This record gives sequence, C-alpha cells and structure tokens, in this order.
Amino acid sequence: MYGRASAASQLSTRGHAHSAGTDPATPSWAYGDAAPRVPPFGVAGVWADDRPEEAAELWPLRSFLEFGALPGAVPCARLHTRHLLREWRLAVLGDSAELLVSELVTNALRASRETGSTGGCPTVRLWLRADGRRLLISVWDASPRPLAPPPRAAAVSDAEGGRGLLLVDTLSDRWDWYFPDGGGKVVWVLLET
Repeated sequence: MYGRASAASQLSTRGHAHSAGTDPATPSWAYGDAAPRVPPFGVAGVWADDRPEEAAELWPLRSFLEFGALPGAVPCARLHTRHLLREWRLAVLGDSAELLVSELVTNALRASRETGSTGGCPTVRLWLRADGRRLLISVWDASPRPLAPPPRAAAVSDAEGGRGLLLVDTLSDRWDWYFPDGGGKVVWVLLET
C-alpha cells in the first residue's frame, strides 16, 4: 500500500485488503490530531491524502469525535453515526454503518485499554467521511499490535469472540488497517450505496 507494491498489500478475492502498510505522513488538513489517511480509491498506489485539495473534494462531508475508552463510547458513536447519516442523506447505509461503528469502536476500546496507558483514560477516535454515495469510517486505537485477518471458516456458535472482523468483512465493501505516524492503529471501512 502507500505506493509500494507487496504481496501483503494486495486485495483478496473479495476485494478487501487486510494488511498494514508503512507509516504515512499525517495530512495537515484532516480533522483530529492523528487523522487517518484516506484510502486510495482513485489512482492505484496514491493515497487521497497525498493531494489534500483532491481529498477534500472526494470527501466533502466530514466528522471527527474522540472518546474516552469508556463503555458509553459505543452507544454515543452509534447515535452520532445514525444522526449524521440522516443529515447527510445516507440513511440507506445506517444499519450497516451503525453495526460497523459499534464493532470498530468496541475493538478500539478493548485495544486501547490493553495498552496499559498511564496518565488518565486512553482514547479512541472516530472519523466519518462521505461523498453522497460512499461512507468512509475510520477508527483509531492506541494499540501497536497488528490486526489479524478474520477467520475464513465459520465462527463457532458458542465462541465468546472472533466474529467481529468477520462481520466487518461481510458488511463492508472494502476495509483495511495501518499504523499511522502518531502511533496506534487505524482501521477503515468503506460502505457504498
């Protein structure tokens, strides 16, 4: 990814990428301190953030929220997503987007708490971007651990976990993750109408 061709960065047969790239520079125009990179939906190997004026045109609708890694973050993120999608006239994506936001924020909360951050409550960050027909969801957590791809075999029905990324893989049009320069990890998901 990020302009380098590698076997790890190739899309799978379902069109989802599940590998991390190298650390990209954080764009100055983005919302939030450690804003995620906008995935390359135009020219292969060129990230939308590499051309900020084009990225702003690609994603004119943007929102950013930062949450403490507390249980109330998930319902707040869902509610924010629901209301924002109605305002952006993308309610058709609402149910899937809410499930994906819930899953990604829940995973981010767990990952941020596991980092053992000192000096207060760890945080998670949520970015929503849209262009009128696509929604890009990005969630940052403080964990430096890589994200494992979802299991291809059906999840065991009585298993405590392991279904989250399978849900992300099933509901999204594309998704991936990477390590940003500021540390932690960003998982992004694309939904199309």
